[in-house]
Amino acid sequence: MKLPPLAGRRVIELGTMLAAPFAAHILSQLGAEVIKVEPPTGDPTRSLVRGGPSGTFIAYSHSKKSVCIDLSKPEGHAAFCKLLKTADALVHNLSPKAARKLKLTREDCEAVNPQLVYCHIRGYAAGPQQDDLASNPVAEASTGVMEANRINGRPSRLGPSYHDQFAGAYAVIGILASMLNSREKNTAAEPVEIGLYETGLHVASRDLVGIQLKTQLLGRPEREPHGEFSMPGYGAYQTSDRRWIYLLMLTDGHWLKFSQAMGLPPDDSLATLRQRKKVREQVEDLVKSAMAAHTFDAATARLKAAGVGFTEVLPLERVLDAPQAREPGKLRDVPLRTLDFAVPEFPRLHAGSDGVPTQPPPELGAHTAELLGTAGVTPEEYRSMLSTGAVQEAAPNAFAWAPVRNER
Repeated sequence: MKLPPLAGRRVIELGTMLAAPFAAHILSQLGAEVIKVEPPTGDPTRSLVRGGPSGTFIAYSHSKKSVCIDLSKPEGHAAFCKLLKTADALVHNLSPKAARKLKLTREDCEAVNPQLVYCHIRGYAAGPQQDDLASNPVAEASTGVMEANRINGRPSRLGPSYHDQFAGAYAVIGILASMLNSREKNTAAEPVEIGLYETGLHVASRDLVGIQLKTQLLGRPEREPHGEFSMPGYGAYQTSDRRWIYLLMLTDGHWLKFSQAMGLPPDDSLATLRQRKKVREQVEDLVKSAMAAHTFDAATARLKAAGVGFTEVLPLERVLDAPQAREPGKLRDVPLRTLDFAVPEFPRLHAGSDGVPTQPPPELGAHTAELLGTAGVTPEEYRSMLSTGAVQEAAPNAFAWAPVRNER
């Protein structure tokens, strides 16, 4: 069996919530051994759902190992440094203040392991706000995303923490680039620094450049209508049996195919996107009426026969029932205690068949003794650390879900 690309690499994750754990998750799916170092309270995602692990923890912490260390205690910090010496990379999303307080800055960690790829995902990268705190919604608010997404007139977060996950993906790109560069040039690894704010700027590049373009062409910062790239007919429409279909309507060819599929009369005045944009509401009403005239099955049959791009708007509970999602290599079966989960794989060719083993999300401290022992902590030192609370091992029934009441 072919080894995964990061087989033999060890990554230490000091992560909470999402950005760093998501980055380490991708590295794990690429074959790296990921050691999740947690405080005695554990990653907050261990206790988000009825006192027990959340979907975030299960989805992005399976196949990792857990070491529980109190880094504020000198013995705990010393144990962590021994572990750090064995690592190829460290990824964390501690605040800059916390990193300094715990002596986990780039300089601190590189002094312990000069070959380490040090990756810090923080609120803001270098600049006047570099010590400020930020979260996913803060990044949305400060980079123009939230202002256009309003609920009852109030600017609101998108929902999923896309900026956290983009930052995690960017961190992986940086780590891999640093590893590749240091290997080819036989030099020390370059550190990686990812800001949520800077991530938001990059993700919003198209819109930020677009507003500059309109300002320079028109003399004013005119925006496109919010949603669906302002393209009439590109969006979600309801069928007669109240199911929603999302139509792909990017080109004039798409519009022609849709018109033919739904039996719309030929209309040269709507042949081009420029023409359709000028009468946006008219086009929207036309598409709504055409879709509402058919049941879901009838509409999808027509669209498919004509080669129109579309999909049903699915609720979460039905997403993984789709045959495309169930194709081998798309999902990984992950057990946790008495429950079983189908967890989507990191998308790549031959995912799930390249020797990356599946392990349940680890209990807090499940690998503390094993990994610190192999890092050079003696049995006597380890017992002392346990007695002082500098390290902890897995405890039965920790982070148990609260029982569900039968409500009548």
